[in-house]
Amino acid sequence: MTIDHLDAELVGLLTEEPRMGVLELSRRLGVARGTAQARLDKLQARGVVRGFAPQIDPAALGFAVTAFVTLEIRQRYGHRLVADHLREIPEVLEAHTISGAGDLLCRIVARSNSDLQRVIDQVVGYEGITRASTFIALAERIPFRTLPLVRSAAAPES
Repeated sequence: MTIDHLDAELVGLLTEEPRMGVLELSRRLGVARGTAQARLDKLQARGVVRGFAPQIDPAALGFAVTAFVTLEIRQRYGHRLVADHLREIPEVLEAHTISGAGDLLCRIVARSNSDLQRVIDQVVGYEGITRASTFIALAERIPFRTLPLVRSAAAPES
């Protein structure tokens, strides 16, 4: 599954200005409105563009501490039940099944270091979780990003 240069430019424009309308997209891309709409629809249908929600900064909401937590689980409970538990905790921003040491990797936020302890206690309070290892992020050096990946994935023009 590849994208071309026009798709990459379209995604780039929407990344920089998410509220841009299709008419303005078509103008900036130099294509017909129908072409811009069709390309956007195709990218959404293929799951390349997953949404247009605002990007939220947890620190601006008072959640200044970010931590990455590796969880070991009791295998008989399985990942789905543990994920269901984690989904109930608002401070758990994401969770991924991983290989290597641990079974799940979570990104969580908290208001302070002492609040982080409260969140971790809530996470490990589920009997299907046997151990947690926590790494507190000191500073964000590269925020979550996908645009460089989109640009590198674009098929070169012939």
